[in-house]
Amino acid sequence: MAQSSPPRAYRAPCPGCGAPVGFLSAQSTHAVCAYCHSTVVRSGEVLSRIGKMAELFDDHSPLQLQASGTWKGKAFTLVGRLQYQYGEGSWTEWHAVLADGSSAFLAEDNGAYVFSTPQLAQREMPAPEQFRVGATTAINGKSFSVASNQTVALRSAQGELPHLPGLGMSFAMVELRSTDGAVLSVDYGAQPPSLGIGSAVLLDDLQLSGLRSESAKDEKGRPFDCPSCGAPVAPLLATSKSIACPACHSVIDLSAGMGSELRHAVQDEPVQPLIPLGSIGKLQGVDWQVVGFQHRLGQDPADPDEAFGWDEYLLYNLRRGFSFLVDSTEGWSVVKPITGTPEMASNGQSATYLGSRYTFKESYTAETSYVAGEFYWQVRRGQKTGNRDFTSGKSLLSLEQSAQEVTWSVGSQIDSQRVASAFQLEGKKELLRRSDASPASDGVNVRTIVLLVLVLLVFLFLFSRCSRCDPQVENCASSSYRTSGGSFGGFSSGGGHK
Repeated sequence: MAQSSPPRAYRAPCPGCGAPVGFLSAQSTHAVCAYCHSTVVRSGEVLSRIGKMAELFDDHSPLQLQASGTWKGKAFTLVGRLQYQYGEGSWTEWHAVLADGSSAFLAEDNGAYVFSTPQLAQREMPAPEQFRVGATTAINGKSFSVASNQTVALRSAQGELPHLPGLGMSFAMVELRSTDGAVLSVDYGAQPPSLGIGSAVLLDDLQLSGLRSESAKDEKGRPFDCPSCGAPVAPLLATSKSIACPACHSVIDLSAGMGSELRHAVQDEPVQPLIPLGSIGKLQGVDWQVVGFQHRLGQDPADPDEAFGWDEYLLYNLRRGFSFLVDSTEGWSVVKPITGTPEMASNGQSATYLGSRYTFKESYTAETSYVAGEFYWQVRRGQKTGNRDFTSGKSLLSLEQSAQEVTWSVGSQIDSQRVASAFQLEGKKELLRRSDASPASDGVNVRTIVLLVLVLLVFLFLFSRCSRCDPQVENCASSSYRTSGGSFGGFSSGGGHK
């Protein structure tokens, strides 16, 4: 059988500067000139200039135009790029042209990727405000859960594109997810709204060639002076949206870029992380670097007097994106936001994900009380989410919900010895030890009795001061009978487009 010939590429001079502007896909109607950044629209074989595109924000992605790969056995080439901005951060959509000339999109958000193709709507799409975050709906006969409903704007674009929203124009972007891992996006930047359906992919599975060189130097952000105290601040990652000053602990907002006035919020009562920021450790066969740290407080809505706390370390790997290492009273766990939506039982007492059934454990509100390092979302003190935790043995499943987004995370508990070994903290083994401590020996000896007496004295001391414990600045979990610790993952706003 003869193979189909590749589609004919079309090239014409830019109306702005005369440089060649090419179209590989017949479905592409817009392009951005690589030389003068003119935005041009194609009508047949005639190009018209309709404006000028803003400079790209360098997100230090390993992807670039003309990179090629394979998806589901189909060859593709990246020919266009859209950069979007929303309240908590930004993400990129890469326009991919398949071997048959059809279009697809590779969405990239903080190291997570979704490959999708356009889909026709079988009915008129409802207004975006009718998609309530967390609700379930059916589109084209398939059931989805609304994961994100954001107001977004086009920040910049590059290359050839099938459509192009107005630069800086705000519009709605709704993302829905199914229990089988499908991701459906509804883009209200086009009229009628455009639909795309896809699933999560790993960069390594796409067999990409033509990537940017992976230079650590290229990843670093530009240093600047803290707007609060003037001390030097040097972001590790150029894509960070928030960073804490190492000198005065103020939280600095980087979402508008470092060329504008930096907003900041002063933090009191600094919390010292057990694992130093910048540390590199191997967990689950991957080298992770600790780039951020936050202390969070949980509260049971049914018992407002009860509060508990835990710590979260934000981990980064260039090709795997971000994960969380969580330290709670119940032990350590490694968790990562997922793309799919677990199937929730009608009574809410269990959830099923990838064939495993998780039992409901608890629900609570979570609040960020202290941050250090840098984050890929616009973190701030006082940020709150509604959380629900599920367990299956040592496996963990967690739901976090804000007004604009629902995020599911999955992970598992790990032994404190593995944490100590991974980050070369053998000298801190006792500090890292949690509920995974070795069981006591069978006999009762003098050392055991002394230890029990000390525990009793500590308990009496804590009981005497429990009314004075301020959960806004410290962990008050030990002053109550609750031993829950929010050991199921961190707030991951900014992940709604993964």
